[in-house]
Amino acid sequence: MTVPAGSSAGSAPQEPKRTFTPDFLTELFRNPLDPGYAEAAARKARGEGPTGSRRKALRGVTAVTLAALGFLLVLAYQQTVADEPARAKARETLIDQVQQRRMTMSQLQDQAEKLRTEVADLRERQLGGAAVARLRLLEAETGLAPVRGEGTRVTVGDGPTPIDPATGERSTDSRVRDTDLQRAANGLWAAGAEAIAINGQRLTATSTIRQAGEAILVDFHPVSTPYQVIAIGPGDLAGDFDDGAAGQFFRALKSRYGMSYDVAEIGEVTLQAATEPILRQATPAAGDSPGAGSSSDAAAGDSPGATGSSDAADRPGATGSSAADRPDVMSSSTAAGSPGGVPENATPTGGASPAVSPSPSEGGR
Repeated sequence: MTVPAGSSAGSAPQEPKRTFTPDFLTELFRNPLDPGYAEAAARKARGEGPTGSRRKALRGVTAVTLAALGFLLVLAYQQTVADEPARAKARETLIDQVQQRRMTMSQLQDQAEKLRTEVADLRERQLGGAAVARLRLLEAETGLAPVRGEGTRVTVGDGPTPIDPATGERSTDSRVRDTDLQRAANGLWAAGAEAIAINGQRLTATSTIRQAGEAILVDFHPVSTPYQVIAIGPGDLAGDFDDGAAGQFFRALKSRYGMSYDVAEIGEVTLQAATEPILRQATPAAGDSPGAGSSSDAAAGDSPGATGSSDAADRPGATGSSAADRPDVMSSSTAAGSPGGVPENATPTGGASPAVSPSPSEGGR
């Protein structure tokens, strides 16, 4: 038996050495370049890449593609620039039309006011003193004449509108709704108010308070926040309103949604007359019995002021944990209409009263 050199016959066999493969991070730092790049560089060094006509063809295709893209970009820019004057001109035309319509409406309103004054003067000349006084009182009751007296101001305004981080939608729970203004008007009527105006819009028996998107319309006139509901009534009107159900409701909205709410006495105030309504009269059709409801009765249920606002959902948790805690208030026609009776604290500005002196600026109306 032959013994290999350098080893003895009595020595034990040697164990194989263990080799460790470097981990991924070590290998990544040692060879940061992908093997494919190294192979491509080696192939290019050996002259195995595209040469001659093939290389020229690739360059030509690339140049044509870049030229086409540049041409399309230039064409799109020129088209945009060419259309801009037309859009700007159309916008300016619309703005001019709106301004002209506003000027025309203002002129027509001034003309209507002059004609209304002439009609009032002629009517007073034809009627006697007692009839004129009775007419002024009726106009004050129906909101068709300016009135003056001790007033109360209820101010409500929108609260913060945070954005939901999950959906990205802006919350509208803290915005004043048409039903809120209806509730304020109802509360003032219940507390003894005799005349009410919202942001200068006088309420009558046919007034409507409605929501149109994010805007609130009072008799189709837009009003914006903060909303000032001014009422003429007895001296304890502000306290009765604040202590009533409407005041508790607005305080709950203020504490939960951050809406602004304030009630204050403002002393003597003048409320302007409302726009004269266009009255329509319906007659029964031929053959209808006297007991059958006329078309005017049927139309009354379909009028905008017949029911509460359908698109103003109740805010959950305003006065409790249920959405039913914010039921719709009375219809806007009921909310806007005066409860009737002879006004004791609100008097026509053209008439004399022991409690309130006539306003010299109203010209006897």
